[in-house]
Amino acid sequence: DKVKDVNSSIEGVKYIVAEIISDEAGYRKFLRNYIYVNGDIISKKKKNAQDEKEIYKNYYDYREKIKLCKSHRVLALNRGEKEDVLTVSLDYSKDDVYAYLKRKFIKNLEVSYLKEVEDAIVDSANRLILPSIEREIRGDLTDKAGVVAIENFAKNLEALLMTPPLKEKMVLALDPAYRTGCKLAVLDRNGNPLKIEVIYPTPPMNKILESKKIVLNLINEYKIDVVAIGNGTASRESEKFISETIKDADHPVSYVMVNEAGASVYSASPLGIKEFPDLTVEKRSAISIGRRLQDSLSELVKIEPKSIGVGLYQHDVKEKELENALDFTVSKAVNKVGVDLNTASPSLLKYISGLSKKSIDAILNYRLEKGKINSRDELKKINGITDKVFEQSAGFLRINSGDNPLDETAIHPDNYLDAMNILKKLDFKISDIGTESMIFKLESIDLESIRNEFNIDHYTFYDIIDALKKPHRDPRDEAPKPILKSDVLTIDDVKIGMELTGTVRNVVDFGIFVDIGLHNDALAHISKLSKDFVRNPSKLFKVGDIVTCYVIGIDKKQEKVSISLLKEDKI
Repeated sequence: DKVKDVNSSIEGVKYIVAEIISDEAGYRKFLRNYIYVNGDIISKKKKNAQDEKEIYKNYYDYREKIKLCKSHRVLALNRGEKEDVLTVSLDYSKDDVYAYLKRKFIKNLEVSYLKEVEDAIVDSANRLILPSIEREIRGDLTDKAGVVAIENFAKNLEALLMTPPLKEKMVLALDPAYRTGCKLAVLDRNGNPLKIEVIYPTPPMNKILESKKIVLNLINEYKIDVVAIGNGTASRESEKFISETIKDADHPVSYVMVNEAGASVYSASPLGIKEFPDLTVEKRSAISIGRRLQDSLSELVKIEPKSIGVGLYQHDVKEKELENALDFTVSKAVNKVGVDLNTASPSLLKYISGLSKKSIDAILNYRLEKGKINSRDELKKINGITDKVFEQSAGFLRINSGDNPLDETAIHPDNYLDAMNILKKLDFKISDIGTESMIFKLESIDLESIRNEFNIDHYTFYDIIDALKKPHRDPRDEAPKPILKSDVLTIDDVKIGMELTGTVRNVVDFGIFVDIGLHNDALAHISKLSKDFVRNPSKLFKVGDIVTCYVIGIDKKQEKVSISLLKEDKI
């Protein structure tokens, strides 16, 4: 009764037929797979789009099989689209889609209303099925890319956290800037700030001679070993200034570029303000940069993991999943290294397994009251440290120069009896732990027979043996040390075929970024990492690795350098 005429009635029936077709899950499943396997993802630069630095240049006229599109390209396309630089779409044969639906839905080709049914099929495909499938495919590509990106962030973050500390070094930290001046912080061997200064060696002030005098005075007075320079704004000018200045120091001094990502986040945080209430944000940032060089783990735990910047497109993945993965990574790194219970900050303690805010507060209050915790066993006396908390956390908490030398090791108190039995069996005293004679004996006897005698499981036994050999073992010490430099390198100094040594700063699924001493890290594409096929660069490299590389491309306009790790690419 509500339909005006026959044509309106036919249109209504077409809509009903279109919806019936659209509701067939089997049709959707087939077409989704067909488009994913056979379709292309394409992008074009939008008319009048602004992309001054040509960040998305590779995607101005881009086409690739959907099934072959790598995670980093998916995220790059998404960002380019979000920033209104690119239009992104899926391209496939719609005629094949129509033909498939007609074969599946039309059973009788002789009916008089065949054309109307075919019209309904085309309408169902274009209006209901294909837009939905395209969104699903784009969504799935993004989700998969997000998983890969998060795994990449986690691996890079762990490697960064496990950067070997630069122990027993006097450090002069420099936070570069232009108008507001470069902030300097002298740090003692334990990271305590001794002196804060501000210099103006960069534009617009250009007080180079005055700044040089201040820096040299600090270097000579405090016997500075190394200058830590943040890699942010004005870092290139600051590096050049420092490289020239340290040549006139009274003793040998080197410098190193430090990734300052997140330093400003810490400096403006309640924790940064609490640590240094009398300092400005920039001066706190200088201290943080220097401490990162001395012990990156202890300093980086003060910053939200997602702010550390160890991947690409961290703002394009699901925030909650990224936070969970990175928090787990930090916890794993902290527990692997262990912490000194008497000096560890709340930021470090919060990542120790088993410790809650309540138990951390109890430890800090007890430490404040007593001055020092002398043994792991003393932990049990602290109100709020339950048996369960002790069991989970004790193995990661070290007591240096305490009542029991075993408390300085990674051996859990539950295994102290086993450790003492092993020592007695070998005719050693507890004070012999880590001595050359003990190491020699442990490496020359049949350990398996001892393990069987005391019926200790394999992993626990060899963990005990490792701790008896190296009671103060820090797993970070086995990683390559940061490259200390004494002279600056500019892009004008770089030549094709030049051999350089650099530090891996980032590992992504299309290659690695290497700090070769320039303002921007150089890229070694995945095809230039090995003679063998490389599916995943993170299987071969991690952040902090030292590599020898060869320059194969120089783009002075974008200030980018391409490198290869293959010696035959040296020209």
